[in-house]
Amino acid sequence: MENIFDKYEKKQDFLVCVDSDGCAMDTMEIKHRECFAPEMIKTWNLQENEEYILNLWYDLNLYTQTRGINRFKGLAETFKIISEKGIEIEDLDSLLNWVDTTNELSNRSLKNEIEKTNSKALKMTLEWSLNVNEAIENLPKGDEPFENVKEGLETLSKIVDISVVSSANGEALNDEWSRNELVPYLRALLGQEAGTKQHCIAELKKKGYDTDKILMVGDAPGDLQAAKNNDVRFYPILVNKEGFSWERLVNEAVPKLMNGEFDEVYQNQLIEEFNNSLK
Repeated sequence: MENIFDKYEKKQDFLVCVDSDGCAMDTMEIKHRECFAPEMIKTWNLQENEEYILNLWYDLNLYTQTRGINRFKGLAETFKIISEKGIEIEDLDSLLNWVDTTNELSNRSLKNEIEKTNSKALKMTLEWSLNVNEAIENLPKGDEPFENVKEGLETLSKIVDISVVSSANGEALNDEWSRNELVPYLRALLGQEAGTKQHCIAELKKKGYDTDKILMVGDAPGDLQAAKNNDVRFYPILVNKEGFSWERLVNEAVPKLMNGEFDEVYQNQLIEEFNNSLK
């Protein structure tokens, strides 16, 4: 398989990595409410406890410290919690084991595991994941970037390299960013097939960027963790304050980064504000 990072070329001294769903693209709520959650209820016939499970899914995936969690981790976490409440999920251990041990949380890796184990839970997980992708494809094409995103990317692309680093499905990413004419501002568009966010940042780092010249922009604790694990800076896009966050990214955070003023005090202030925005 061709390594997507082999073709990558560094153009500027600074790199800004940007998450997609819920960060640049206003797609997170609709995907979870219309695709991920309903398909889970359908695949596992969970209609009897539907309201409780849906609210749990939304909390885990949208409104708390696990916001933006990978789809398979979100599923495993939801099932762990409901099974403790006595709602049985057949062969759950196979799913939990795969999520904990795989080095790639993707449909491709899931198919390989099914060939090895023939696990019922994993077959259902793959069916769910494929149905989710289809449901996302069939959403009305109204997905748009948040306010100030397009202008922000255009401005920043003149002074820094920008790469999308997302755990979303690559095809959907390509479709959304192409349709909204955002691809010209990017050096790379990296989805779940390229590896975890942590891995993607690490690979981009190898292209010659100094650690203190890389910024990860995201809306979820997983984005913060990926930045921390690579020792790079983090800038939060705050839930329900996305337009403000993007404006501040362009006018304050990136200039601070480029002037060597994105220090620990500023970083901690941003992280505290971010943590307070998620209950």
